[in-house]
Amino acid sequence: MAAHTPFPDYGRNVLQIGIAGGIGSGKSTLTSALERAGIRVIDTDVIAREIVEPGRPAWQALVDAFGLAVTDADGLIDRKFLAAVAFPTPTALRRLNAITHGAIGAEVLRALDEARDVHYAVAVPLFRPEHRTLFRLSEVWATEVEPEVAVSRLIQYRGFSEEDARNRIQSQITNSERTAIVDVVIPNNGAIDELENRIKTLLLERGIAVD
Repeated sequence: MAAHTPFPDYGRNVLQIGIAGGIGSGKSTLTSALERAGIRVIDTDVIAREIVEPGRPAWQALVDAFGLAVTDADGLIDRKFLAAVAFPTPTALRRLNAITHGAIGAEVLRALDEARDVHYAVAVPLFRPEHRTLFRLSEVWATEVEPEVAVSRLIQYRGFSEEDARNRIQSQITNSERTAIVDVVIPNNGAIDELENRIKTLLLERGIAVD
């Protein structure tokens, strides 16, 4: 795991947690627990949906890059179809990321400016080491699940085909690569109660109680 000075609060006595993890690894359960503990969560997945709404610059850029076929009957970006088009092809995925990542980062920074002097967590599924400084993070946690468990969850709970699930997982960094750049790894191959108990322990160690 990453080696750095723990809990640098950049002049503020607050927790500043990054949340990483592959698709299907339990990030939503983790962020929900943090919200119940009074920690403000800034979720880049939510922001990613907002920035591609009609009328936003990223919407037009996606249509220019991939065509009107990536929109539905209401003119909204069909995120599932776009993912099926982009994720299997490295060139298309780079094009997608180039359009969306800058806009997402700008929105996160705006939200951080509004979160001064409060505990916050930034959920960044595609976490990279530079996000630690960019998003002013004191530590980074990652949920982790075995790839086959993730495939099963995506098929069962989110309606993915097996091919789509495997393409999404293969487009991300591996568990070992992620472990090398985060501070805390939270395994989540078992029951949800096990994950929630681990989260409670981590928060209690940092002086925050969870109901």
